[in-house]
Amino acid sequence: MKNISILGSTGSIGTQSLDVVDKDNELKVAALTAYKNTDLIESQIRKYKPKFAAMYDENCAADLKVRVKDTDTVVLSGEEGVCECARQGEMAVTAIVGIAGLRPTLAAIESGSDIALSNKETLVTAGDYVMNFAREKGVKIVPVDSEHSAIFQSIANQDKFVERIIITASGGPFFGKKREELVDVTAQDALKHPNWSMGAKITIDSSTLVNKGLEIIEAMHLFGVDVDNIVPVVHRQSIVHSLVEFCDGSVIGQFGVPDMKLPISYALHYPQRSIKVSERLDLARIGTLTFAEIDHEAFPSVNMAKAAARCGGTMPAVFNGANEEAVAMFLKGQCRFGDITEYISYAMDKHSVEKASCIEAIEEADRFARQMVREAAGL
Repeated sequence: MKNISILGSTGSIGTQSLDVVDKDNELKVAALTAYKNTDLIESQIRKYKPKFAAMYDENCAADLKVRVKDTDTVVLSGEEGVCECARQGEMAVTAIVGIAGLRPTLAAIESGSDIALSNKETLVTAGDYVMNFAREKGVKIVPVDSEHSAIFQSIANQDKFVERIIITASGGPFFGKKREELVDVTAQDALKHPNWSMGAKITIDSSTLVNKGLEIIEAMHLFGVDVDNIVPVVHRQSIVHSLVEFCDGSVIGQFGVPDMKLPISYALHYPQRSIKVSERLDLARIGTLTFAEIDHEAFPSVNMAKAAARCGGTMPAVFNGANEEAVAMFLKGQCRFGDITEYISYAMDKHSVEKASCIEAIEEADRFARQMVREAAGL
């Protein structure tokens, strides 16, 4: 029996992680955390009976404490409460969206918990710091993102032979459109992902391809590959989740239906594999797999992310923070779709890079980026 903590249990990855738990009697939930969804986390507490639960929002935590007072679950609140939950399991599923997942991930590493990493912003903003800390603590970081799980599985301990990483992208809902066609698309249109069911923020990131930029930076840190040797390619069917090219020219990839329960289950059981959690892949029924280059003029975010990675230091945190702020504004109707990458570029241009030598420097860069986005928007 493996005790796991699920950070962000009411979101897309969190709920699918619990679906995996439902199919597997070797996993036990030690702790759950959420932001504000008291109804869902209450039902999760009653079903999975964790020792601890926490909510970022203090008022929601107070409400939850009353709701579940008839259970044995201890309800905590705020960032420290979430961090305490992160320390409870042998493995923490870090499914919190955004830089908010950074400190809880570090708390889990500090306690010696292995990490099933879904929160890509942790490595985007503080990659060197986090990877060094994990090595120091002897903690394994196993990726949950389908692309990084595919790369991880394809490398299979042959990292010294890796030449290039080929990271696939669905292309989002606007594949084939030109930049001028994208300026005023609506949030409703941007939230129509062709293959995956995800939360709003990640779905918008997929529509701008910022998500692919974030994943490239994450892959750079996870696998120790130069950012210019990580090549994105559009693969509309989302069957080939990514590939690795080795020094002899061999290319190995991981295929599977687009179902996040597959990489979640792999991460939770690594280095073993568990029971079937998804439907089987039928290549004959699919028939055709296609690949295409990214239109970098229509979707400049990938090159912006690579530029941030080359710059290093606090610049990736600015790239990420500016995007988080711009996406939040877009979802509230405070800016246009085309403004998202414009605001990211504005924040990066205004930033004077510093070493990302401590968490405080990274968080300050994040605050700066958000301020610059609001300035660019005239707010």
